[in-house]
Amino acid sequence: MPRPDPRTALQNLLDEVRQTLPFDMPAAQVCNGICSGCSKKLLDYLDCELLDWQQRLDDGEVPGLGDLDRLGRTCRKVYRVLERNGLVGSKV
Repeated sequence: MPRPDPRTALQNLLDEVRQTLPFDMPAAQVCNGICSGCSKKLLDYLDCELLDWQQRLDDGEVPGLGDLDRLGRTCRKVYRVLERNGLVGSKV
């Protein structure tokens, strides 16, 4: 199976992150219980990053492999914090 072009790969990443992380979870639920890093601030930050990249894609920008790698690493780091806080993964 051929690899997707960088624009398609980034769009797939944006879609997957939007489906995986609880961006629409109420703040009271996000900030309830275990807190190993501020889940709300991390979700807000990542939401801004995703919106920025979506706008850039819509404007026709072609991301580089470094852009994909950086965003992917950021998403994984946020996911791990949310997982430790019990908001995603098997703990939900």
